Amino acid sequence: MLEALKKEVVAIARQAEASGLCRHKSGNFSIRDQETGYVVVTPAAVDRAELTYYDICVVDLNACVLEAPEGRKPTSELLLHLEAYKRRPDIGAVVHTHSRFATAFAVLKKDIPAIVYEGAALGGAEGIIRVAAYGRPGTPALAASISGLIQSADAVLLESHGVLTVDKTAKEALLKAHYVEEIAEIYYRALQINNGKEPTTIAPEEFREWKYPPEITFRKQ
Repeated sequence: MLEALKKEVVAIARQAEASGLCRHKSGNFSIRDQETGYVVVTPAAVDRAELTYYDICVVDLNACVLEAPEGRKPTSELLLHLEAYKRRPDIGAVVHTHSRFATAFAVLKKDIPAIVYEGAALGGAEGIIRVAAYGRPGTPALAASISGLIQSADAVLLESHGVLTVDKTAKEALLKAHYVEEIAEIYYRALQINNGKEPTTIAPEEFREWKYPPEITFRKQ
């Protein structure tokens, strides 16, 4: 069932591993099938170096497991993924990582402010990547913690835990996880250079008013 999506989610998981966004068994990934609404999701406790599409599970939005290989079960963070899909019918993929700089700010319960323009693609209208209140991993409380934030943003920090990003495609959701980590590192280094003083932020109206340059024109074919 959904073999192509299974292979895609394995590829995304391996890319996240290779780039250092998560290590070994940490982090989890899912893709929603637009036709059936079913979700393919990485299993619990499988090292990504050994992960194959035969290990991938299929579930519905009610957390009912429709398909799971013998000895495999969906990630314990499944409820977190399903909450994002329920709140955002427009998204097709969820990426959950434990990248170092972003997770450090999540541990500090510190939002990442709007310091670069890439934040506009992540933190909603304000460009702020916010921290969701603590919920124990794998619990309904953790899933509920993102329900408000994820409706207006494509990236959320999970207090004392990690990062969640969403998009229409797995490729774009993973790209946003990279952006979160890059912005988190920029913020960290800016604080270091500035002796802990907060950097100047970009006003929300700047994000709203940005437009593709009208000076760029295209020759008619």
